[in-house]
Amino acid sequence: MSEVQQTLVLIKPDAVRRGLVGEILRRYEAKGLTVEAMELRRVDASFADRHYAEHVGKAWYPELRDFITSGPLVALVLAGERAVEAVRTLNGATDGVAAAPGSIRGDLCASKQANVVHASDSPESAEREVRLWFPGV
Repeated sequence: MSEVQQTLVLIKPDAVRRGLVGEILRRYEAKGLTVEAMELRRVDASFADRHYAEHVGKAWYPELRDFITSGPLVALVLAGERAVEAVRTLNGATDGVAAAPGSIRGDLCASKQANVVHASDSPESAEREVRLWFPGV
């Protein structure tokens, strides 16, 4: 029997601006994942620093923080069988140019930073991120 998991997904400001929220959600739901929580919100620099805590000291981080705080995003908790792995596979490689056709990033972006989605990279990260974004879930 496979493990049912929760994972955090952020539909980033570039995707919201481009009107891609419905298309991205459709792909997750078509895979059989369930939306357990969803909210359109803006984040400030302090919250971004908590979310990306492991990256704060890196040279490229200020640009990422500016991007993630540049407009509204959609935060959601998805659940399903091996949800962390399923979402990361659906999303494709971080660099949209290198992402495989058929993946969300492969089809919908051509950037490494403005890459339309964020997803937890492990069950441990998923647990931490879900608690941060949706404390009551």
